[in-house]
Amino acid sequence: MTSPVIHRVSALDLRYEPWAWPFAAQRGAEISAHFEAMRRLRPELWNGRVLLARNAVFADGRLSASYFDVDFASFLAWRDWGFTDTSVINGFGMGALRSADGAFVLGEMAQHTSNAGRIYFPSGTPDADDIRGDLVDLEGSVARELEEETGLTPSDYHAEPGWHCVAIGVTIAMLKLLRVDCSGEELKRRIEANLARQSKPELSAVHLVRRISDLTAHMPRFVTAFIEQQFAQSA
Repeated sequence: MTSPVIHRVSALDLRYEPWAWPFAAQRGAEISAHFEAMRRLRPELWNGRVLLARNAVFADGRLSASYFDVDFASFLAWRDWGFTDTSVINGFGMGALRSADGAFVLGEMAQHTSNAGRIYFPSGTPDADDIRGDLVDLEGSVARELEEETGLTPSDYHAEPGWHCVAIGVTIAMLKLLRVDCSGEELKRRIEANLARQSKPELSAVHLVRRISDLTAHMPRFVTAFIEQQFAQSA
């Protein structure tokens, strides 16, 4: 795996440009069989439409890319088969929650999700709800996913300007640093209370990261690289 590179950008220029993905067309039968096998393991999986990216460019303090829509089954097969088409990018937003006492707050994905057991910041693959005209609204995507997973709304946090874009392989995680004016423990309890009110929450647990030793192998590299950089800068 390539080493992560973190780009600090002031703006995102993400365009929606419909495109027929050759991978999805050429391997349709295999993709359908793979999705049905995954549904037998996790019946809650839904084959909706998601957005993937291509032609990503970092220049002049901005990230530019074009997005196209595809069914979730094709995305899942592409991911599970090792991202065989490297011309396509998994580009998504994440809400990097940080409490007033410096703790990062991450969620552990529940067993019924496609990322069961993985621990990371609230996030989600962008979809059609994030399209505004010919633009893809990643900030809105982050706010929506954050509220769905944790119950927090924009009035509960302060979003810092710009984005921390962690590029590794075919993944670009666009992290928005969100500061919450309470302790890590208080924020953890608040999110846990919200999860307890849901019949089938996306998260099974909430984790606090206060130091490098709190990082685990269940956290994706794009998450740990960002946290390591943040701790190094505040040391």
